Amino acid sequence: MDRETFRRPLRGWLRALATALALALAAPAAAQSDPREVIGAQIDRFLADDFAGAFAYAAPGIQRLFGTPENFGRMVRQGYPMVWRPAEVTYGAAEERGARVMQRVTITDEAGRVHTLLYEMVPDGESWRIGGVRILAAPDVGV
Repeated sequence: MDRETFRRPLRGWLRALATALALALAAPAAAQSDPREVIGAQIDRFLADDFAGAFAYAAPGIQRLFGTPENFGRMVRQGYPMVWRPAEVTYGAAEERGARVMQRVTITDEAGRVHTLLYEMVPDGESWRIGGVRILAAPDVGV
């Protein structure tokens, strides 16, 4: 076997390996398998005022609804200020509903008020995206 005959398959294998490595490195930052990791990563993006980065964690339906990261950021700042600037985030129970996961999240805002939210997580390949967030009513507390 001459040298060129040996090198041809080796070059093909190395090219395939380089392509696979490039694709793995280009994977989106949202490639987490735990819904809580996705929620936390989006909140980190909000804390950095990186609305384009936060928008990437939203499900396609949410992205279509708001159209741009700027519109999405405006909605979050106005409607979910506790998500935009949380002081503390804790994760509660998660409930599977078919392919979706409903993740309960408790957020303490900068003023010390506690908010309970329900995140709807939708599957996206090997990861999750945020399909919606509802603010749950606080229970009445009486003496």
